[in-house]
Amino acid sequence: MKEQAPAFIRYVFVCEHERDQTPFCGPPGTHIREKLKLAIKEKGMASKVRVSRSGCLDVCASGPNVLIMPDNIWFKEVNEEDVPAIVLRALEGIS
Repeated sequence: MKEQAPAFIRYVFVCEHERDQTPFCGPPGTHIREKLKLAIKEKGMASKVRVSRSGCLDVCASGPNVLIMPDNIWFKEVNEEDVPAIVLRALEGIS
């Protein structure tokens, strides 16, 4: 095992887990992740903030869910209109 520092300052995890029951994060999460990635890239911060899909975050009833790490900031019931606010939080304190 090797240990190393993270490659990015922040990671934004977007649940895209799909299940047979509703609610689930699935396809709505995919659209949110793509919009977050584009917004981070447009701000020139793609080398500092990584937007990634995640599997189940275990709170499907509150989905779609977005988690910013290492700050442990959780957003639930996210929709595409929330992307600008999430980007602002993800970029807080990063220059």
